[in-house]
Amino acid sequence: MDRKDEIIQMQNEIMQGLLRQRMQLLSEDLWGIKPVSMQDGEGETNLPPAFPAADFNPAEAKTQAVKTQEKQEEKKEEEETPAESIEDLKKELHDYIGLNTIKDEVDSLVNWIEICKARKEHGLPTPDLSLHMVFSGNPGTGKTMVARLMSRIYKSLGVLSKGHLVEVDRSGLVAGYVGQTAIKTDEVIKKAMGGVLFIDEAYALTNRGSTDYGQEAVDTLLKAMEDHREDLVVIVAGYTELMQAFVHSNPGLESRFNRFMFFPDYTVDEMVGIFNMRCGKSGYTLGEGAEETLRGILETESRNVDSFGNARGVRNLFERAIAAQADRLASGKEEINKDTLMCLKSEDLRAALEDKKAEAGEKPKEKEETGKE
Repeated sequence: MDRKDEIIQMQNEIMQGLLRQRMQLLSEDLWGIKPVSMQDGEGETNLPPAFPAADFNPAEAKTQAVKTQEKQEEKKEEEETPAESIEDLKKELHDYIGLNTIKDEVDSLVNWIEICKARKEHGLPTPDLSLHMVFSGNPGTGKTMVARLMSRIYKSLGVLSKGHLVEVDRSGLVAGYVGQTAIKTDEVIKKAMGGVLFIDEAYALTNRGSTDYGQEAVDTLLKAMEDHREDLVVIVAGYTELMQAFVHSNPGLESRFNRFMFFPDYTVDEMVGIFNMRCGKSGYTLGEGAEETLRGILETESRNVDSFGNARGVRNLFERAIAAQADRLASGKEEINKDTLMCLKSEDLRAALEDKKAEAGEKPKEKEETGKE
């Protein structure tokens, strides 16, 4: 039976339940008693509370049936998805380029959780597991990537039931009117239950004054962290100084976020490694002299962290480079074969950089200096 047939069957069951309930109501009106099949303990109407007989709406019944089916499928999927091996997850972490201090901190956290579990199994007292975290650092330093991995690690260790990640920023939590922000934040929290709620640029919730609706989101969040401490982890992220101000803006935040991880900027060598990794995964190679060109571009561009964005900047440069290679090959000046399709040349990298500058409104240096076209 496919999903469509299951939904139709569920609709039929709802309709039958409605018919039985109407018979019940009619019997009570005429004789003041329930039919034998409806006596307490001798049968059920199977009618969802949302659909009283007098207000039955077929469209609503269908919607309810679909939602019920989706919830059942979601629960089944959750039950059937086995937790990943913690050793496999730790290997994945250590395969990341750079992030050495983060790797050490995550290893230490995993060890602590495992020892706490062992103490509990032996009837020994254990400290409260405070697993909410603050990730601080510049854009593109791997904060979201590690947050996603942490959600899977927490599931593997039995800390979380689902191990998924829900990512939001201020706009995903704050509404435009009093009272609506709490509702909006609650909806996000419900989606994150059993997993990790990752709030990027979290400082934007508290840096706009005491009358801003962001404080309502913070209050709702703090309550949820207290009420659902057994199956919800919150990770907040953003620039280092702003995140320090965010945490210290509220005693409730200070008490719940006491685990900090700082994500340093990638070095030029690490960014070259990230670019080469992207090439390898996508079936590209760097041609003769191209790596030296790449290194020079990264050394210059990465000086402005905000505009380049660490690994994010490397990804954008790679995507522009393969677009430049496609333009070069499409011009018909070179033979198209496996080798040329794979090779990224220095000129592709330089074209990618010029494309970035043009999009940002920058003029090439030669034009600025000579005034020539």
